[in-house]
Amino acid sequence: MNRNLAILLAAVLSACAVQPAPRPLEGPGGPREDRRAERRDDRQDARFDANSPWDKLGELWVDGTSDRDAIAVTRGDRYTSVKLVVEHSAVELYDVVIVFGNGEPFSPGMRMVFGANTTSRTIDLPGNVRAIQRVEFRYGNLPGGGKAQVEVWGLGNRRT
Repeated sequence: MNRNLAILLAAVLSACAVQPAPRPLEGPGGPREDRRAERRDDRQDARFDANSPWDKLGELWVDGTSDRDAIAVTRGDRYTSVKLVVEHSAVELYDVVIVFGNGEPFSPGMRMVFGANTTSRTIDLPGNVRAIQRVEFRYGNLPGGGKAQVEVWGLGNRRT
């Protein structure tokens, strides 16, 4: 009986094909193509930043290994609104906290599910124009999702 069970188990295991999970953001050329695609994306963002009233404040990669992150904003500008952009994969944002230059936190009270390559609504900031120190996130990747890139854009820059 044990021999029959061993043969059955060996047959079942040999019939199963194990495939690695697809690598997110991997183009036909592999990781090198990923880096090229990211450089193209960064150049497009820089052109948009230069030719629109929106400033890219920063970006981060969400890969499912952590559930909270922050983007430090190093620009010395002040903003009236922000917008979030999610690229490459779906992600769920449970909470967003914008920390102003004086340390005061502001949470727009949003819980959003983003599909790949989607944008949030414009989030108006309280007060007149505000310097932003950092933007904090609590998030989770959606099932079947890969690495997502979250970008923060600000509107209304005025030097502090």
